[in-house]
Amino acid sequence: MKHIIILGDGMADWSVPSLGGKTLLQAAHTPNMDRLARLGRTGRLITVPQGFHPGSEVANMSVLGYNLPQVYEGRGVLEAASMGVDLVPGEMAMRCNLVCLEGDLLKNHSAGHITTEEADELVRFLQDKLGDDRVSFHTGVQYRHLLVVKGGDKRIACTPPHDVPQKPWRPLLVRAEVPEAQPTADLLNALILRSQELLSGHPVNLRRMSQGKDPANSIWPWSPGYRPQMEPFSIRFPQVRSGAVISAVDLINGIGRYAGLRRICVEGATGLYDTNYEGKTAAALEALRSDDFVYLHIEASDEAGHEGDVDLKLRTIENLDRRVVGPIFEAVSQWDSDPVAIAVLPDHPTPCELRTHTAEPVPFLIWHKGIEPDEVQTFDEVSVCNGIYGLLKDEEFIKAFMEE
Repeated sequence: MKHIIILGDGMADWSVPSLGGKTLLQAAHTPNMDRLARLGRTGRLITVPQGFHPGSEVANMSVLGYNLPQVYEGRGVLEAASMGVDLVPGEMAMRCNLVCLEGDLLKNHSAGHITTEEADELVRFLQDKLGDDRVSFHTGVQYRHLLVVKGGDKRIACTPPHDVPQKPWRPLLVRAEVPEAQPTADLLNALILRSQELLSGHPVNLRRMSQGKDPANSIWPWSPGYRPQMEPFSIRFPQVRSGAVISAVDLINGIGRYAGLRRICVEGATGLYDTNYEGKTAAALEALRSDDFVYLHIEASDEAGHEGDVDLKLRTIENLDRRVVGPIFEAVSQWDSDPVAIAVLPDHPTPCELRTHTAEPVPFLIWHKGIEPDEVQTFDEVSVCNGIYGLLKDEEFIKAFMEE
């Protein structure tokens, strides 16, 4: 049997008063996810192990069943892998956001969702002005970029910028956790402050401001780490002779690379509400013809949650249901020679009220032809509490799914 995971990043949420106390999954029109829940089996999954920050890198690696205490090295190294930056011993990689500061506040973590083309011009400018034998900047996607520091000490405290919208940024600068890491913290803080001087008058930002858009007027490095040692997915599950990952996000593609999954790029995949849902769906179905496992990641709901936009997040959930889950189910349910198991779940909640990630368990469903359904009729955070799988953790979900 082949397997596909459809992951709606940040899709889970809290109850929302304006929705009559319902969560967004409860309030959204999701006939296809509800149908799969009714025909399949459900449960909840702890995706953030105790002691870990509820980041997407942690949650997605957990969904795939990796032992976080053994392999976790932060987000930057995963994005480096996706970008083809091959880290060597002694190099520390960090996610490097382009952010928008407004006075003393960190206005947003995405520089107003700057385009990749604009960001590339800024990152190359920073590399020219700040890069040297020790420090290098690498362009990623939209606001998500990479900073590599030779000889960097990862024992530093960094704040994910999406956790602190509209918060004062100066108290959140990098701090050393041990005395030996103080030079690294000092270097990073100097880069942050110098980037603000350089970016404030850059033509890209002047043009954005003239158009009423937020400028990308600072870098924000975070999530440091070294090259991880991750076992390929095919070794852990020998029935997966080949697999693929489909995502608009470097982080997820980096996890896929270390897991031994081939990357499939989809034109028009943005990581936002305007992503190419149909293109991703078509790519996933095509991959299932040749691959044994597909990890299909959709970022849109997470970004809507970070913006605190309930209506937008509802729309992203309904788009996922109508334009991804439904077509994939309709297609594979007609396949006789290549049976496919489908799992649908978020990686973590991104409550609109909080505008950042939380660590509560997430709902999941598993369906394939012939599976004996449980009593759950709809797919949401509350209904799946009655699911047959109960509450899973660590590698229990991926083992249960891959054994189907």
